[in-house]
Amino acid sequence: MALQPIMPLPIAPDSTVPPPAESLVMLEPDALRCPAGIPELFAAQVALRPDTAAVITDGEVVSYLDLHHRSNRLAHRLISSEIGRDGIVAVCLPRSIDAISCWLGVLKAGGAYLPIDPAQPVERIASMLADAKPAIVITTAELSARLSTSSVSVMTPADFNDDQNFADVPNFEVSGGQLAYVIYTSGSTGQPKGVEVTHDNLINLIEWHQNEFQVQAVDRASHLASVGFDAAVWEVWPYLTAGASLYLPSDETRISPEALRDWLVSNQISITFLPTALAERVMLLEWPASTALRFLLTGADTLHRRPATNLPFEIVNNYGPTECTVVATSGRVSPIDSDGLPAIGRAIASTEIYLLDENLRPVAPGETGELYIGGAGVARGYLNRPDLTLEKFLLDPFNLAPGARMYRTGDLARMRANGEFAYVGRVDEQIKILGYRIEPAEIEAVIDRHPSIAESVVVARGCDCADMRLTAYVTLRNGTTPSATELREHLRSVLPDYMLPATYVKVEGFPLTVSGKIDRTLLPEPTIDNSLRDQDFSAPSSILEKRLAAIICELFKLQTVSVNDNFFLLGGHSLLGAQLIIKIRAEFGVDLALRNLFESPSIAELSNEIERLIVARIDRMTEAEAQALLG
Repeated sequence: MALQPIMPLPIAPDSTVPPPAESLVMLEPDALRCPAGIPELFAAQVALRPDTAAVITDGEVVSYLDLHHRSNRLAHRLISSEIGRDGIVAVCLPRSIDAISCWLGVLKAGGAYLPIDPAQPVERIASMLADAKPAIVITTAELSARLSTSSVSVMTPADFNDDQNFADVPNFEVSGGQLAYVIYTSGSTGQPKGVEVTHDNLINLIEWHQNEFQVQAVDRASHLASVGFDAAVWEVWPYLTAGASLYLPSDETRISPEALRDWLVSNQISITFLPTALAERVMLLEWPASTALRFLLTGADTLHRRPATNLPFEIVNNYGPTECTVVATSGRVSPIDSDGLPAIGRAIASTEIYLLDENLRPVAPGETGELYIGGAGVARGYLNRPDLTLEKFLLDPFNLAPGARMYRTGDLARMRANGEFAYVGRVDEQIKILGYRIEPAEIEAVIDRHPSIAESVVVARGCDCADMRLTAYVTLRNGTTPSATELREHLRSVLPDYMLPATYVKVEGFPLTVSGKIDRTLLPEPTIDNSLRDQDFSAPSSILEKRLAAIICELFKLQTVSVNDNFFLLGGHSLLGAQLIIKIRAEFGVDLALRNLFESPSIAELSNEIERLIVARIDRMTEAEAQALLG
């Protein structure tokens, strides 16, 4: 565990600034030997408990031996293709047993896997593939047909799942600096950037996690995160290298707090990770005292809520950028604390946290400084971006080890009196929405490509992580005024849904600071008058439409809404959708599924669906029940 405060002992008395990044001494990959990689750790569990359930979904259970054989089949294919050390294999599959077996197969073959969420726009997937240049892409048959991958070999799981060669693969000697995986994050230049994570980075996370949360083979853990989100790494490997069982809920279950609570209880999950917005809602629910859950881990956004004293499990808040292997700080959250919002904890094992001023000097305890991270979790750098790597991954002046580096997060934090760190904010405009790290400049770059837009600025508005929504401010050119739908469709072909602004505000110009920069604090609040709309405003007319509109206005903190406004284009997402369904059940006495909301996203369409369900309910009633309902 890191010692705080950190004093700059390695810096010479006449030096106050570390050497420039260009002087960074990098160790060769073979300079460090990773004592045991994931393939070896997993193989040990196969030998100990071959018939134990490794991964469980609603429709399938695979044992450790089954998963071993599945991943071996792919590994043999990749070895025959001469993937080689650091060779990247893109796995563009949804959260599934196939995805996990492919990740493991790539590691067994000595390569590095690149997880890509197939739900992302095809153009964005193509840009990541063009940048990463993987030797092979493993994806679904449907997506394979849509991707332009003439320059790379494409496989589907069906191509190797039936192979008869499932014998053990050669035991590759893995060096600590060798790539384990690459994950893309939002980029300030308008293009996503790939983070290179090594085996040493990943093993440090696994060892810390298993020790900190006493992971044993009897544990049952959950895997909820989207595959392109680095939390998925944390959800999978600490358990499959310990002999525990990994459970995957359905997409519908994982976004509904009540359904997820029931699923966690019924499956006797003992450790789960939930993104902050979902964790805050789950913490408010009633839980049976006999629940098997020991730890609810959360992170990715600022935690605004403390647990009730009667929760039968511990809440653990975590912090860490993708560039530092998912988790850098961690701490239990107490029900009562007088020092503001819940802290982000202390540095995890083999990790150092530095709070520094603009001259890279440590700030005094209690003062705010920029958060830098050193130690075993610091990734190799950015794929194909040596310039950005030198800018963000600096020589660590507080660590005497040759080549030691620290990562500049851009986050502001302070040390509390008890030694824990408290997150304060950002030094730049980077945004977190539902756990996803977003660079507004990436969205602005795409908006500015539209022929009607002269310039744009994207900001986040909302009081907490669950209510945070993106707003785009635009100035127009050529006297044309595009609709909000037109701009969203323009962005949707390039950006994932979580990066689409909910509102577009037309402005004549942007307010500036005295230094000539855009002053985001003076941008106007979105209103009906200044926002670009999808079509002419149509007010709710029927009693049902008015009652439904009132619910939606309450959810989105709006004054009014058109019956034609799309729930998701207003900024709705799956978590808000689950809340809306609960409120509709309480208001109208009918049960909607999330798919109903996707199929009928406007007030007009949803009102028709609610009316249909009410009529169907009345038709099933006896005359006495109907009379009682009417009054």
